[in-house]
Formats: sequence, C-alpha cells, structure tokens
Amino acid sequence: MYLIVGLGNPEEDYSNTRHNMGFDTINKLAKQYQIEIKKKGFKGLYGIGMIGDEKVILLKPQTFMNLSGESIRETIDFYKINLEKLIVVYDDIDIEPGIIKIRKTGGAGTHNGMKSVIQNLNSKNFTRIRVGIGMPKYKNDLIHYVLEYIPEEEKDILDQATTRGKDAIVEIIENGVDSAMNRYN
Repeated sequence: MYLIVGLGNPEEDYSNTRHNMGFDTINKLAKQYQIEIKKKGFKGLYGIGMIGDEKVILLKPQTFMNLSGESIRETIDFYKINLEKLIVVYDDIDIEPGIIKIRKTGGAGTHNGMKSVIQNLNSKNFTRIRVGIGMPKYKNDLIHYVLEYIPEEEKDILDQATTRGKDAIVEIIENGVDSAMNRYN
C-alpha cells in the first residue's frame, strides 16, 4: 500500500496559490482514479482506492503547511506504511515553473512543510516529487509569492506541471522510482 501525500494549505483562500501544488496534483490523481478524498482523520482528508493493482491512500494534511508531518506520521503509524511506499508532492521555489523533479531522498531546502515531514518521520529517505514554481523577483517577498493567487500567465504551465506530477506518481507505482526519474527528471 502506497501513501501519496500532497502538501498544501487547507482553507479555500489558498486553493489557487503556488503553495498548493501538492494538493492540486493529488486532486488530479483522485479524479483520474475516482478516489474520493472525503474521509477525515489523521489531521487530514484522505481517500483509499486503487491505482492499477496497488492499493493507495491519498492524503491532504489539514494542519497547514508547517505542521504537515504530523498528519503523515499519524497515517503511517496507523496503516504501518513503510517509508519506501511514501510519496510526498510539494511546490519548490528552486525549480523553474512547470518543471518537476523526483528524488528518493534529500533535505527540505527552504520548504517548511518538508521540514515538518522530515522531523516527524525522523528520516529523509522517502520519495518526493517537487513541482517547480520558480523564485520571486525579490527574495524578501517569498511568503507573499507562494501564497498569492497564481497569475493568469502562469496557470497553464503550473497546471501542466501538476499533471506531470500525477503521471510521475503512476509511473512510480507501476514501474518504480528509477523509471519515473529517468522519464520525468
């Protein structure tokens, strides 16, 4: 069983922001595989379904970004999920908009949601898909940049990126992380 987590912020005010690329990717996966993400528990919203022959849990933590790891930890503990079967999807300012990067391990960089995940799991060894959102023009504008509504001129490229992220998740499940890295990185 895979646990596939999209990082984002739960309130409607954040739904069309760069910081919700994880949620957007999970929503596309849920739609394609008809998995309803309506169950409440583990400090999140989740749904259980199948992707091919593999049972999956799709999770959207509802703790706000900086505490995302709490929801993931509770879900892993309850379902006894091995970290090799965890995939976390999130936005990344260090990657150009529209590009995705898949890694098997690594640090959190500047992403506070990932800092929470690594801290709560006490491990960096899990698959992550980073969806590029690019860097703001001025570094001191970072919080505003990730939380502002996506400008019209960026919507298509970020939509394509979350679709690639969704496709990469399917590739990981069907053919492994290395195959997905070769195909999507």
